[in-house]
Amino acid sequence: MQIQFNTDHTIDSSESLEEHVSEVLRSELTHFSEHITRVEAHIRNESIDKIGSNDNIHCKLEARFEGRQPIVVTHFATTLDDALNGAAGKLHRLIEHTIGRLNDNHVSESTIHELNKAE
Repeated sequence: MQIQFNTDHTIDSSESLEEHVSEVLRSELTHFSEHITRVEAHIRNESIDKIGSNDNIHCKLEARFEGRQPIVVTHFATTLDDALNGAAGKLHRLIEHTIGRLNDNHVSESTIHELNKAE
């Protein structure tokens, strides 16, 4: 699973921050690594444009599966860690749900195929 990390000009992008983001994502998504080809993390600080907002850090995660449309989640929080962890948790749940639906459809198709063979 490849991890791509992007920030805007409002976030100081350092090697240690990139390693931290990769560590959080690998930890949260390791169970699904065989299904995911790439995860893109986009982090930005929106406090420059919005006065009085408590949730200033925006984290968008995009997971790409081979042969399927990407899955995207976003999370806003007051800190970068909270934004990243919130988005990673959302992505974990969405991938789990998506894989479950794919497996259910595969079982249903297999069952229909077996029933058709029995007729």
